[in-house]
Amino acid sequence: MISLTAAEINAWVVAFFFPLARVLAVLVSAPPFSNPALPVRVRLILGLAITLAISPILPAMPAIDPASAAGLLLLAQQLTIGFAMGFAVRLVFSAADMAGTMIGLQMGLGFATSYDPQSAGQTPVISEFVGLVALLAFMAINGHLMLIATLTHSFTALPVGGTQLASGSWWNLSSAAAIIFSSGLLLALPILVALLVTNLALAILSRAAPQLNLIVIGFPLTITLGFVALMVALPYLSVPLQQLFEYGLESMLGNFSPARP
Repeated sequence: MISLTAAEINAWVVAFFFPLARVLAVLVSAPPFSNPALPVRVRLILGLAITLAISPILPAMPAIDPASAAGLLLLAQQLTIGFAMGFAVRLVFSAADMAGTMIGLQMGLGFATSYDPQSAGQTPVISEFVGLVALLAFMAINGHLMLIATLTHSFTALPVGGTQLASGSWWNLSSAAAIIFSSGLLLALPILVALLVTNLALAILSRAAPQLNLIVIGFPLTITLGFVALMVALPYLSVPLQQLFEYGLESMLGNFSPARP
């Protein structure tokens, strides 16, 4: 008859339980797995499958009772690390959404909104379009597989219970949110410049011919030129988007550093 001790059972539970917490936290917070269109059951099954696949190659887990206070504290740490890693990837897609929002406002389509299931709110249609383009580009370069590979590598760079994170790691993560505004502006800059020139031309035209109704002329013109500029700029977005994705994957680990003794 096979008999198992409590220590052996705890070792088996720890080898699977703590990695599962970090994996599920990343799947809940990181695109494309965080999309509400993906059922929770599918997300849970995917997390279980990933954990089962990577558990044999993970570093040794700490000998700790998962039901103890120290075990619950370690579980909270793994959840926090997972959510932070997913947040770092989410920043990249927020930059694309910001670019679409600025383009839509400059085109005069800021009032045209649609329901975005990703943010569970109303977003400008141009922002929704640019966000979908970024998501499709991410999937086209197998970004979802690279995200899982980076998640697997995180257990070596940040072992479960092996090191304490430096206090500056969370500050680095919050500072990385500046990419939403800087990269978003850089993505939208060519189209914004074209629309700015159009608005300047309309302003000069209104001074030269005040009898023209610029409200009737301006909106169709800026919307048309905005779509034309967006169509011309789309083929050139692949390189900056790929650089953004690389930054997001590097930020999953680059923002964290072990605490110095």
